[in-house]
Amino acid sequence: MAERYFTPDEVAALIPALSPVMEGVMRAHAEASETRERLRVERERITQAGGGVLDQAAWRAETERIARLTERVQAGLAEVVRLGGSPKDLGLGLVDFPHRRDGRVVNLCWRHGEREVRWWHGLDEGYAARKPL
Repeated sequence: MAERYFTPDEVAALIPALSPVMEGVMRAHAEASETRERLRVERERITQAGGGVLDQAAWRAETERIARLTERVQAGLAEVVRLGGSPKDLGLGLVDFPHRRDGRVVNLCWRHGEREVRWWHGLDEGYAARKPL
């Protein structure tokens, strides 16, 4: 069980702090994913060619960039958790908050870009099963 249950108004009060954090997390996650994909494609190209010359400095720089971006994602997610949320989907910017509704525990579901919390879903459901408050 959650230590704290949120009301829609309490989550709404967090949105000004939550929005920029999730925006940063989403951006860093997307950049890290794109960089990983570039490295994967390059590794595959070299393998298919039977070897090749690798710019080790560039490879190291890209690997270090992924590490920095990953640290930004982790720091942002820690901040979301500190605020009481549970990050669910970094691509969509989904964050759930525990809530009591009609005697049962459910999640209030906020998506980056929404100005207020208007949705909820059961603990065993996800974004696709959101229901209006």
